[in-house]
Amino acid sequence: MRDALAWVGAAYATVLAAELLGDRSLFAVGALAARYGSARVLAGVVPAFMGKALAAVLLGRLLAGLPSWVVASASASTFGVAAIVLWRERDEAPAAGDVARAAGWPAVLTAFSSVFFTEWADPGQLAAAATALESHAPLGVWLGATLALSTKGLLAVTLGRQVGRRVPRRVLRRAAVALCLGMGMLALLVPNS
Repeated sequence: MRDALAWVGAAYATVLAAELLGDRSLFAVGALAARYGSARVLAGVVPAFMGKALAAVLLGRLLAGLPSWVVASASASTFGVAAIVLWRERDEAPAAGDVARAAGWPAVLTAFSSVFFTEWADPGQLAAAATALESHAPLGVWLGATLALSTKGLLAVTLGRQVGRRVPRRVLRRAAVALCLGMGMLALLVPNS
């Protein structure tokens, strides 16, 4: 039991450090939280983080072996779709009764997609995969990696919500679109960074 907990801690520290130092999705999650709110974004990103951590643990060697252009193309495409979804939204705040319909499941799915389908084989996933290979404790590594990714998501959501309270929705939407487009271009220009 102590060994399993040690691997949870090792995976948490390793993945969190890799994610905070070398990750671009932190900014995308913050922008989505400013636009949609914390609960909806967390409802989308936490399952995405769980899936990505599981994929890292199970398929670490395969992910690292994918051609960089495949990873870059998938990331760029997903950021492009997120930009289109954000661009098509209205700027005015929805009426109180329309909030759940206007930003409920579409917000959750946008948050999920913008995390799950981007930045595969990034430093955090590679750190989780390497830790899983070294530990032979895949469940502990998955739990540690998921907690680390969720910590990063919570930090991004917290910062994003603070911005959302101070900046008009029109400006947030345009900034989120520009950020998604920029992230997509960066994914193509600087793959796996």
